[in-house]
Order: sequence, then C-alpha cells, then structure tokens
Amino acid sequence: MNADMKINFLNHIDKVSAIDWQKLNDSPCPFLAYEFFNALEQSDSVSVKQGWQAHHLVTSTGGDVTGVMPMYLKSHSWGEYVFDWDWAEAYQRNEINYYPKLVATIPFTPVSSNKLLSAQLEVNQLFAPLIEHCQQENINSWHILYCDEIKTVLPADVYQRNTVQFQWLNRDYKTFDDFLGTFTSRKRKNTRKERLSITQQEIKIRQLKNSEISQQELDFFYLTYQLTYLKRGHQPHLNYDFFKQIVLNMTDNVLLIIASHQQEDIACALFFYDDTHLYGRYWGCTKHYNNLHFELCYYRGIEFCIEHNLQVFNPGTQGEHKIQRGFEPVLTYSYHWIKHPAFKAAIKNFCHQEQQHMLTYQQQCQQALPFKTLLNNKAT
Repeated sequence: MNADMKINFLNHIDKVSAIDWQKLNDSPCPFLAYEFFNALEQSDSVSVKQGWQAHHLVTSTGGDVTGVMPMYLKSHSWGEYVFDWDWAEAYQRNEINYYPKLVATIPFTPVSSNKLLSAQLEVNQLFAPLIEHCQQENINSWHILYCDEIKTVLPADVYQRNTVQFQWLNRDYKTFDDFLGTFTSRKRKNTRKERLSITQQEIKIRQLKNSEISQQELDFFYLTYQLTYLKRGHQPHLNYDFFKQIVLNMTDNVLLIIASHQQEDIACALFFYDDTHLYGRYWGCTKHYNNLHFELCYYRGIEFCIEHNLQVFNPGTQGEHKIQRGFEPVLTYSYHWIKHPAFKAAIKNFCHQEQQHMLTYQQQCQQALPFKTLLNNKAT
C-alpha cells in the first residue's frame, strides 16, 4: 500500500463527491450506485437514530480519492443478514460491550459485491488500517459483509464466514418452458400446476419499469411493504421517501410487478436489475392467494431474466423453498475481526465450524435441485 496514502472516515455520504464515487465504481450493480446510498441517508432510513452511523472509509493520495468503502458504526445487528447475535449475547453474559462495531455493507441488502470501490487497492490491504482505527477509536470489531472471496492467506485474527444463498443461473434459456425442460417430470408438473393456479384464480399481473411506476402504484407497493414487516411484529427498515427517491433517481434499475384480482391490486414485488443481474428485494400482499408469492417473486423474475438475457437472479436471502424452483445454492463470503482477546479463539473456532457446515449444507441443497441428472452434475 502506498505510504503516502491517507485514510479518512466520513460521517455522511455527501462528504464524498459523487463524481469521485462514479469514477471509482466500475460495477453495474445498482446497490453500489451513489444514488442508492444517498437515498438511504437523505431519507434518514440510515441514520444515527436508526443505529446506522455513516463512517465511510475514503482513501486518497496526493489529494485524489483512490478508494471508497461504505461503512457504518452500528449499535445493533439488524439489517445485516450475517448473523452475530450469539456473539453479542456471549459478550453481554460476560458484561462486556459488543457494540459499537464497524460494518462494511450495503444496508438491508444481502447482495455480494466488491465493497471497496477502487482500481488501486484490494480489500485485504485495508485490514491493518481498520484494526488500527478500531483500537484507537474504541470500536470493538469490524465486519466486511457479502464481499468477493479473498483468496490470499488471511491474517491470524481475521476470520472468514460463509452463508448459502439460492440463485437462479441462466444457462442460455430461450423461454420459461426451455428452463422447465431441465426439470424432472414430477418437478416440472408441480411448477406448471403452481403457475396454472394463478390463471384459475383469475389473477392478472402487470410489470412496470422505472418511470412507468405511478404515484398510486408506489403508494400501493409501500403499503404492502409495510404489511410484510408488521405481520412479523417489526417496523419497516426503509421509509417511503427512500423508495420515492429511488424511483425518481435510479431510472434504469427498478422493476415493479403487481398482481390484481377483479380490478383490485392485491400484491406486488419490487426488484432491482442491471445489465447482468436481477435482484428480488421486497414483496407484500393485502390478500392471500395460492402460489401468488412464487409467481410474483420467482417465476416472473425468471421470465424477466430470460427475456432480457440476464445471467443471474438473486431473489433474496434464505428460503429453502427456492431449491425446488430451480434456484441453486451459492456460497457468500464475509470477513471479521474481533478486538477482545478473550473471545478471539472461541469466535475463530465458531467460524471454522460454520464454514464446514455451510459447505456440507451447500452440497445437500445441490442434491435436492429439481434438475435432471445431467444438469445437476453440471451445477456441482
């Protein structure tokens, strides 16, 4: 790493130039766009009050910005999806503070990407500066979530964790039936039965991209988004103003699919997309209908990918029911450093055991895929 390089931590996105950000960001992923992070902070969906204090790492050399890694000081572990609640509880039992912690992530968005925007630096080059910063600022740990795999040897006190997500991979399918043709007979029949039930229930579906989304349709989406959280006894993470800014400013990345029955909107699913990927993010309904969740959140997304030649469909984290619908198990990566010396050995051992479990789990899920033997072998 360049000895002349300076590292600063900034407490708001607007202290980073949008021009500098865009120069450094060569990823098409919509969640790495400046507009996405700006909407999170401008809407106060991410704020000190919400337990997300912006603490963005910015590197510079000779006055030129050479790297940005979006980071947050956290006073809780909500909205991360790489779960460390057990670690926090162990600290609490021993009357030791687990928070604050420093997290590099896209808030509420478990999507793998290179979390460091830079043409000159690799993530592992920031391990030592991050450790030094945490020790100086009384920060108890740092975590880099859903990042690219680091293939170099890790320092002894930096630990890798894995999770399994289920993603649809486009194997040059021309139609949805072409995709279904790779299923075993029984699984293919079940999928067709699920899709047919939507027609039998007289449900109509429309899809809207970007500027086609009206104020009324955005209002309906946010109603269903709220209901999804309230049914689980939680408040929604993101407020209405966030989605309003996203629809207004990210004009090539938003897809909204709405279902209606007897001219009344009853459910919808919101997606993001870029040139290669579709990302399923939010779903909600005002009334329950059989298989509607599968149709809106999975099957319509697969059709969209085939139609637009997108290579990967990430429908969101967790959910083993995705396996029988053709979503394949994919490993994700995150990296962690813990300051407290008494917990290092236990957490290192936990991460090692979890890695082995996740590899086994991925293999088990692979065997449960609905594909014929030839494709199943190809997938592994």
